[in-house]
Amino acid sequence: MTTALFYLVVMVFVAAVVFLLASVLFGRGEELPPLPPGASPTRLPADDVTSDDLRNVRFQLVLRGYKMSEVDWVLRRLGTELDDLRAHVADLEHRLEERAAAE
Repeated sequence: MTTALFYLVVMVFVAAVVFLLASVLFGRGEELPPLPPGASPTRLPADDVTSDDLRNVRFQLVLRGYKMSEVDWVLRRLGTELDDLRAHVADLEHRLEERAAAE
């Protein structure tokens, strides 16, 4: 009799731990209300986007979304490319100003 009671107590304890773990991992199943049309949780400046702006972009987490490591890699790559392009444009503008001043 005590063995059956012990097994019952252990089963209830294991079930409670599994339930609490599932509750913490998956939440209570509540869904957020949908965003208004045209709204986005992703924030970027209206103009003069910098590489740091791209690196700091975060997307919503969804069950069947994109792989976060790939999105982060693309954002880092685009940030580097943006820095390189802005440096190249600044260099060309500086050369143009030097040429215009020399003439």
